[in-house]
This record gives sequence, structure tokens and C-alpha cells, in this order.
Amino acid sequence: MLTQYKAWANEITYKAVCSLPPGEALKQRQTRFGNMVHTLNHVYVIDDVFKSHLLGTKHKYTARNTEQTPDLSELMKAQREMDQWYVNYVETHTEKQLSTIVKFEFIGGGNGQMSGAEIILHIVNHGTYHRGFVGDLLYQVPAASPANDLPVFLRNRDG
Repeated sequence: MLTQYKAWANEITYKAVCSLPPGEALKQRQTRFGNMVHTLNHVYVIDDVFKSHLLGTKHKYTARNTEQTPDLSELMKAQREMDQWYVNYVETHTEKQLSTIVKFEFIGGGNGQMSGAEIILHIVNHGTYHRGFVGDLLYQVPAASPANDLPVFLRNRDG
């Protein structure tokens, strides 16, 4: 349910950002990652890093975001694919498999370890945290930020 929630919340957030007047999504603002698209890119990068951890492979990142801000439509497509990967991952792994400890190295250095389930919870919480920043940036445009809270997802999913 949490990975499905994350996919839904990302989708409506991306649609809100895509609907902005030209230039607003990339406009430099007082925020950690400079603009809405680069903030969303950070979420994607971290999702990709933890996907690599779950797969036991090395990721390509040396920082928690890329230097260049990607094209919004390409990032949205990549995030959709990433979200579907996480939904599929959880659906095809048992509770016992998700409890297995995954060891990894943090991008900034140092060793970490989390269970697969803890990684899933982290990527869901991390995305929620940064969508909150994007919501604030949307209000600065001014534009409406979509209601992307878990209770709204559950209401919409359950009809």
C-alpha cells in the first residue's frame, strides 16, 4: 500500500508542477535544491540509490542529487518507472525476504544497514518530505498544491 501511495502522490505532484506557467518549475527559489524540478530529481536519485542497494548493485551517484536539473517530462517518466519498480518489488517479495538486512555505503561515506522493509519505509517517507517542499514552492507561484496525504489516497483508492 505504501509504494502505491508513493506512486499516486508523485503522479499528482508532477501533474501540478507540469501545469505551471512556463518557467515556474525551474524558477530559482529559497529552497535546498533551488527549484521544484531539482527537488523532485533529488527524490528520484535517492529512490535509485536505494533500488541499487536492494538489488545489491553499485549505483552511479557521487552526490544526493545530480549537478544538472533534468527535463521535467523525462524526470516524470523516469519517476513513474521507478515507482512501478518499487510497487512490483514489494508485491513479489515475502515479508521474510523484506526483513533481510541490506548492507550499503552511504553516498557521504560510512556504512549503513537496513532491512528491505525499512528501505521501503524510508523511500516513502523521504518522498513525502520533499513533496512537502514542492507543495510550499507551488504556493509561492501562487498555485494550488494537490492534497497528496495518505488519507486522501486511501479515500480515493477505496472509493
